Amino acid sequence: MPVTRRTTRKTLQRSLRKTVASLCSAAIAIPLVITPAHSQGGRVPIVRDAETEALLKDYAKPIFKVAGIGQSEPEIILVNNKSFNAFVPDSRRMFINIGVLMDAETPNEVIGVIAHETGHIAGRHLVRLRAAASNAQIIAVIGMLLGAGAAAAGAAAGSGRAASGGAAAALSAPEVGKRSLLAYQRGEEAAADRAALRYLNATGQSARGMLKTFQRMSEQQLFSSQFADPYAQSHPMAQERYSGLLREAQKSKYFDQPDDYVLQYRHEQVRAKLFAFSSHPSATLRAYPRSNKSPAAQYARAIAAMKSRGKGAVKEIDALIRTQPNNPHYYELKGQAFMEGGDPRSAIAPFRKALSFKPNEPQFLVWLGYALVGANNPAYLPEAERVLKRAIALDENSGVAYSQLAIAHGRQGERAEADLATAKGLMVRGDFGAAKRYAARAQKSLKRGSPAWVQADDIVAYKPPDVGNRR
Repeated sequence: MPVTRRTTRKTLQRSLRKTVASLCSAAIAIPLVITPAHSQGGRVPIVRDAETEALLKDYAKPIFKVAGIGQSEPEIILVNNKSFNAFVPDSRRMFINIGVLMDAETPNEVIGVIAHETGHIAGRHLVRLRAAASNAQIIAVIGMLLGAGAAAAGAAAGSGRAASGGAAAALSAPEVGKRSLLAYQRGEEAAADRAALRYLNATGQSARGMLKTFQRMSEQQLFSSQFADPYAQSHPMAQERYSGLLREAQKSKYFDQPDDYVLQYRHEQVRAKLFAFSSHPSATLRAYPRSNKSPAAQYARAIAAMKSRGKGAVKEIDALIRTQPNNPHYYELKGQAFMEGGDPRSAIAPFRKALSFKPNEPQFLVWLGYALVGANNPAYLPEAERVLKRAIALDENSGVAYSQLAIAHGRQGERAEADLATAKGLMVRGDFGAAKRYAARAQKSLKRGSPAWVQADDIVAYKPPDVGNRR
């Protein structure tokens, strides 16, 4: 088949679209380290924990304020991944792997990560990065079309040399565009590093933790750096970043500032908690043996006991509560132990106790609603409905709250309301097809024009964005 300009252009443009789509996908989520924590096109596994989320908010609040984004604070979302990684997909969300908290020995290390990612948000790097990706696309288009023209001309003239040269130009054009984009990303990473130093200095905090992060990255790259092409990386090589930051960080009068001891205590508690929940109980007992009498070690062992579902789990948690009778998260753990043990009725009291300390914590409300529904007592259902609706009002992205609310409605004979709650929960999980089916069924029994009917209609009419065409 003879090579023509039209067929070659179509083939190359199809290839180009795939290349640019890949580049843009990588650009939208800027990771702190080179390997992205998210799988392209897949869902990010989210962890919900009130204690950890509260700690991250306290870490981030002063950073967000000095960065000028305190009025519209991004939501910090915890990812169930043990690698040391964080990224921002847009100006509204910051994803942090549990591995960041588990590996970091001090709060300052995590705060350094947050400061870096905040630099991307405050610097509007994501918006500019999409523009840079567009420019890279233009470079690639011009090069590929010129190459396609040369290939077509060479084929028509019977010139093997011209055809070969045209093909080489066509193949090299995406690489030129890609390297242009990666060079831009490296510049933005350096800008985020500098911004992070400013934020830490402005909040009276040391940059030692941030430097330790880059030192860790540098050690990881030690054996592979001799083979790495620095121009094919989206981030500067770790050793370069460490050396440059060290010189600047040492100029700050806060360089030797220690971590706040209260934050350090909370940090160690959360580290132990995340380790215990994400590890086998035997691994937890090896990491936190009974010879370790620290509060964090006692916390980890209590969680391991709960996960083992042994008879002594509640006793171990009660011993933990005696050390801190005003800690709401210990009561949350006790309630969870009863739930795991198949006794939701007994879980109600500890969840109520947790709420007495933090009445507006949506996750405590969800737990209480879950226990009230699970107790299988019709007298509890009206309260369960109220509690779960309040939880959703505070956190509309809780799939568990919607599913339990649907059960509460269903057991009270409210079929349409149950279907609508199910539809909302499915929307949160991203199952739009099933959500539309439940919403359509709910609409049939709801009064036309009522708030519930309108909500169902919104779900039926919803059109998910075309991810393939998004830039």
